[in-house]
Amino acid sequence: MYNEIQLSRAGTDGRIAVVTLNRPDKLNALTRVMEAELREVMEQADRDAAVRVVVLTGAGRGFCAGMDIDELEILPPGDIRAAQWMRPFDMNRRPDYQTRYGYFPAMRKPVIAAVNGAAAGLGLVFALYSDIRFASDKAAFSTAFAKRGLIAEHGIAWMLPRVVGPGHAADLLYSARKVSAQEALRMGLVNRLYEADSLLPETLRYAEDLAQNVSPRSLGVMKRQLGEVPFQSLAEATRDANEAMFASIQSADFKEGVAHFIERRPARFTGE
Repeated sequence: MYNEIQLSRAGTDGRIAVVTLNRPDKLNALTRVMEAELREVMEQADRDAAVRVVVLTGAGRGFCAGMDIDELEILPPGDIRAAQWMRPFDMNRRPDYQTRYGYFPAMRKPVIAAVNGAAAGLGLVFALYSDIRFASDKAAFSTAFAKRGLIAEHGIAWMLPRVVGPGHAADLLYSARKVSAQEALRMGLVNRLYEADSLLPETLRYAEDLAQNVSPRSLGVMKRQLGEVPFQSLAEATRDANEAMFASIQSADFKEGVAHFIERRPARFTGE
């Protein structure tokens, strides 16, 4: 169905969508075909009511080595409005997360990046736009842009300081140096580190816990809250939470959350 992306299902009842960048001979360097297929498959997973968690990884030794050098484009500043990158505007989603690459935070499902190898340039951008990052001990990270005569592209100057802090962000952007998996863990660039053979099984184990044991409705609301908070004051975030809490208490998932706790049985959340 796809040329440069693989989509499979994992976990109980196939509730985990595993999206694999699939150009292993090129360390999964991004092409226009892969870019279009990735957006299509991510939006498809987000619409699929059976999917509760999305895992993004790469085939072979790399996660994503950035844009394929053969497909680099010289685009005018207004390319954000170019017809091929536009989607129908969704009034239920923040405009900041409707950009060419920055759409992961607008998805309702959690996205976990399983970084199995090199993540450079756009590969690092994709990891940063994911909600959670697990990495192989063989992974390596680089912003890459400064060593190509480029700048902090695709919102990375906004995302990176929020993940690792302004000092680390400046270091990684200015130097474009290679960062080992161990250093990435220390600076908070990744959340967990696993041996290479254990990365995907452990990531799927974590995803399965989310898919089975927590409310998908809660996950969707909390993901939206986390995406809104950088643009809100504390008072606005609190008011937003109060409104969301009122709706949550009236939901079927809240009733199930109380029932399975009292009855000491596995949860049967529906997302309603």
